[in-house]
Amino acid sequence: MSIAESPLLSRRALRAALRRLEEDPVVLLEGPRSVGKSTALRELAAAAGSTILDLDDLATRDAISSDPALFLTGSPPVCVDEYQKVPAILDAIKAELNHATSPGRFLLAGSTRYEALPQAAQSLTGRLDRVAIQPFTQTEIDGTENTFVAQLFGDPESLITGAASATSREEYIQRIVRGGFPLAIERPTPASRSRWFESYVRLTLERDAQELGKLRQAAALPRLLGRLAGQTAQVLSLTEAGADIGLSAPSVESYTRILEAVFLVNLLPAWGTTLTARTSNRPKIHVVDSGVAAHLLRLSAERLARRDAPALTEFGHLLETFVVGEVGRQTNWMDSIAGTGHWRTYDGDEVDFVAELHDGSVVAIEVKTGRRVAGTDLHPLRRLRDRLGDRFVAGVALYLGERSYTYDDRLHVIPVDKLWLTY
Repeated sequence: MSIAESPLLSRRALRAALRRLEEDPVVLLEGPRSVGKSTALRELAAAAGSTILDLDDLATRDAISSDPALFLTGSPPVCVDEYQKVPAILDAIKAELNHATSPGRFLLAGSTRYEALPQAAQSLTGRLDRVAIQPFTQTEIDGTENTFVAQLFGDPESLITGAASATSREEYIQRIVRGGFPLAIERPTPASRSRWFESYVRLTLERDAQELGKLRQAAALPRLLGRLAGQTAQVLSLTEAGADIGLSAPSVESYTRILEAVFLVNLLPAWGTTLTARTSNRPKIHVVDSGVAAHLLRLSAERLARRDAPALTEFGHLLETFVVGEVGRQTNWMDSIAGTGHWRTYDGDEVDFVAELHDGSVVAIEVKTGRRVAGTDLHPLRRLRDRLGDRFVAGVALYLGERSYTYDDRLHVIPVDKLWLTY
C-alpha cells in the first residue's frame, strides 16, 4: 500500500501533511499528546516501507543522542517520533539537507511546539513545514465531509438553506464536555472520561512541561493551569492568573508559555492591530480542548444545563472555546490561510475569530449562546466589515437557534451545528 492509499486520509490534517511531503523535504506533525500523531506516523511509515525512530524509548534516545546522523539513512521518509527529546537531531537533518533537499525526506512528530525549543535547536526554520494535529473535530467524529470555513471564503451563501437545525442545547453541551481527544471519546461514562482527562493533564504537566522548562516551582503549574482555564475564551490577564499562587509576574508569563508549548492552552493573537489605534493587541486564551476545559473547571453536563447566571456564563465561555477549536482546526487544513486571531477594540467591540487568506480576504465569526440573534449583536461584525470594505468576504454569528439566514450585506446568522452537519 502506498502512502496515498493510507486510511488515515480520513483525517483532514493528515491529508495536508501528505500534500506537503510531496513538496517539502521535512514535515513536522505537532500537537498535544494522545491525538493520534504516533498512530499516524506508524501507519504512514508502514505504507512507505519506512521504520520509526521513537525517542520516547530511552534506549533509542540514548543511541541517537550519541550519533544522530548515523540513524538518518534509509528509505524516505525517515520517521522520527517525539523528535524534541533529542533536539540535536535537527542539526543532523540540516546537514543531510545540505547535500540533497528532495521532497519527503523526513517526517517528524512531536508534542512540543517547535518555536519553544532552545533557539540553537531551531536549525530547520524555513526548511520545515509544520502541520498541526489537534483533537478530532466534530465532522471527523461524525464522519461528515463538512468544510465550513472553506465555504465561508468561497461561497458563504451556500450555507444559507431552508432546512432547520435539530440539535438541542443538551446535545451541544454533551459535545462540549466530551471534547475531541480520541481516547476520551471512547470512554463509556462521564466519570471514566474525567479520569482520563485527569491522567492526561497530570502526565503532560509532569513529563512534557517539566522536561521543557526545568521548573523551579513545578507545584504551582497545575494551579496556574486551573486559573488559565477559568479565563478560557477571555482576553489573557497574567495578573489575574498569578494571583495567590506564589508566582512572580515574570514566572507567570514564562509558565504560561510553557503550557502553550505543550499544547494545554492556545493563545489566539489579536488580529488587525493596524486597522486602528483603538484595537487591542492582547491575546485571548483558550484551553486546547473544550472537554479538557470543562474537566479543569469541574463543569459537568448537568451543571452546564442549569439556567442560573453562573452556569450561563460558564456555558458561554466553553461554547466559544468549542467553536474556536472547531474553526481553528479547519483553518489548519487550508494551505491558503495567512493567519487567524480575534479582533477587539478598546471601546468594546469584539469578534471572536478572524481568518485571513494570503490574498487579504477575511471572514469573521462571532459566537452567541442564545436561540435568536438581535441586530445589535451583529454590530462588531458590521463595524469590521465597514473597516475592511471589499476584503471582508463574510461575517457569521453562530448561535443555538434553528434557522440560517442573511441579516445584512455579507452578514449571516447560522446554527453552530453547521460546523459539522450539512442540511
